Amino acid sequence: MQGTEGDITQEEGREGGEMAKIVLPKRFISKYPHKFSQGKQRFLCGKRILPPPITGKESVEDLIGNAFLAYNAARLHEGCRLFVEKMLAPDVTVGMSLAGALTPAGVGSAAIVPLIKAGFVDWIVSTGANLYHDMHHAMNLPLYKGSPFVRDPELRKVGVVRIYDVLLDYNDVLMRTDDILRKVIAQPEFQKEMGTAELHYLLGKYCAEFEEQTGLKDASVLAAAYRCGVPCFCPSPGDSTIGMNVAGLELRGNRLRVNPSIDVNQSTAIVLDAQLSGRKTAAVLIGGGSPKNFMLQTEPQIQEVLRIKEFGHEYFLQITDARPDTGGLSGATPHEAVSWGKVDPSQLPDAIVCYLDSTVALPLLTHYALAKHKPRKLKRLYDRLPELTERLKKEYFKNNP
Repeated sequence: MQGTEGDITQEEGREGGEMAKIVLPKRFISKYPHKFSQGKQRFLCGKRILPPPITGKESVEDLIGNAFLAYNAARLHEGCRLFVEKMLAPDVTVGMSLAGALTPAGVGSAAIVPLIKAGFVDWIVSTGANLYHDMHHAMNLPLYKGSPFVRDPELRKVGVVRIYDVLLDYNDVLMRTDDILRKVIAQPEFQKEMGTAELHYLLGKYCAEFEEQTGLKDASVLAAAYRCGVPCFCPSPGDSTIGMNVAGLELRGNRLRVNPSIDVNQSTAIVLDAQLSGRKTAAVLIGGGSPKNFMLQTEPQIQEVLRIKEFGHEYFLQITDARPDTGGLSGATPHEAVSWGKVDPSQLPDAIVCYLDSTVALPLLTHYALAKHKPRKLKRLYDRLPELTERLKKEYFKNNP
């Protein structure tokens, strides 16, 4: 059977029931077989999905670039490229929010510390729990891989605490960390009112010293942030064991007072300074919750409260497992954030959401970034917080006489 040019032709099967040969048109054999009308070309212009077989010899960045082509794998690929190609430009101030039990899982030392040291993260907003459990590593107090299927009444009986499949000793890790933490925050430099950036900077100084004493290197996020001048904010300082110990010592007359207004003004000052100086800002959101909101609310604070004309963060990358349709902030999309002034509407193509487990995605993002981009000069924003806050104050009174 034969057809006209362009049709699929068929040669009849031979004796013995042999398979018939189907002959493809010559244009199918071409390396670039398809030509589309202009209307179709707008849509059918992405990378062709035909990755080479995985050999086991690929680098992580090559694997992400060649095999992560659809669904949330593609979103992670796009997020990695957004981070490296745009967010890490010298004129971009990068903020990272951290929610979920990341430091107990080892993501702090594995991924966050390298990003801080490379100058890829300029300021941080974290849950207090992440920063508290980070202190175990600084003190060389071990956490162990375990199983999520162990019997919790038995764990309680023998004195073992479980964070899903991470296991730690109640007395030798939790209680010992609390004992040392109380000794630290009883020191003279803590006996005043402060924001959480200063609180964690001072704690980071001690964590850096603990690393020196134990011979560990790059174990602690707080220690790395202290050394690199990266401010670490906690929007709910009472909602962690650090805050619990601050409250407990207050009963004994400790004069440490955490003022959340300082945090709001200092975090907003970081963003405003970047925008007024003609630079851009990026939000890398690992998980959701209060840290995500606190990082993004800097823009409504500028526009709505301080009455300073602004348009929102230029770049937005979120890794989350939360759905948007339940109305919760953790799953809220960058499109929704536009309505609040949190994200610049003209920059929505540079706003990506990956629906992935952070403990999978963040190490991959870190590896990709370190492989593809040289370290940036540290901005040391903590050192500049007084100067930035003063600029915020002047702009506030200029726009609110």
